[in-house]
Amino acid sequence: MPTPEGKRARPTAAPAASKRPPRSRRAGKAGVAALREGAADQPVVILDHPQLGENIGFAARAMLNCGLVHMRIVAPRGGWPNDRAIASAAGATSVLEAAKIFDTLDEAIADLNRLYATTARPRGMRKPVLTARAGGEEIVAAIDGGARVGLLFGRERTGLENDDVARADAIIEVPLNPEFPSLNLGQAVLLASYEWRMARLGGAAAAAKVGGETAEPAAHGEFDGFFRHLEGELDAVGFFWPPEKAPRMRRNLRTAFLRAALTDQEVRTLRGVVKALTEGRKGKGSLGKSKASGGAPKARKPTRPVD
Repeated sequence: MPTPEGKRARPTAAPAASKRPPRSRRAGKAGVAALREGAADQPVVILDHPQLGENIGFAARAMLNCGLVHMRIVAPRGGWPNDRAIASAAGATSVLEAAKIFDTLDEAIADLNRLYATTARPRGMRKPVLTARAGGEEIVAAIDGGARVGLLFGRERTGLENDDVARADAIIEVPLNPEFPSLNLGQAVLLASYEWRMARLGGAAAAAKVGGETAEPAAHGEFDGFFRHLEGELDAVGFFWPPEKAPRMRRNLRTAFLRAALTDQEVRTLRGVVKALTEGRKGKGSLGKSKASGGAPKARKPTRPVD
């Protein structure tokens, strides 16, 4: 509107700035609070040695897009908490605030019954290899069967180490352009999370049963305890020979046992088997017939030491 000559126009007052946080942040926090009440039906997302805080934030945003709220981070390079992660989360800050930080991968997966490793390249391991869609369906079935499940993602530059993949029960791959299959961390998390959500929305799968009763799968912490016990005893008799082949031998042995999807009772039984064999070798017990079978224990020849 024109003003009288010689008079200066009064600047229009800007609308008062709202003190409320952006809608995305409010919605994110409210959504997480609601989801946590029934979040037992979803997997844990594990980021192993992430290098950039921004990518952790992108991963958190991707998770909340699909309704996932449980994040675990192993040794983030930039330390924790991370301002860049918060800035890039775009409202999914509550996922970051609730994230659990671990020093090692073994600690992060100790309470899980099944672990799915995401990787873009073949690893030469005899493990089930699933698409993200098939993986989402299997994860839903495992959780409905009472298992605690984790989705494992590696560092941005190199992905997961072979020893990390060896800890997984199965591998998830996405059939992308073979000439350019690389995804950033946030994209990989979004793909796997989306397929889990689609499988969950498609209906609950029936719980797996063995012998007419629900079988409680062994937690990875229990399995690792058994495997360390077995490795130690095999080391003692020189099984892992020659030394240059030992790492691959260990991974193959771990993979063979993981493929069996052992229950907690089966893991305890196997630990008992290893203990009995060890004590028998050291002369602390007998591996002959049991009293229940009516036979006397057999005498054992001394075990020849392995050079």
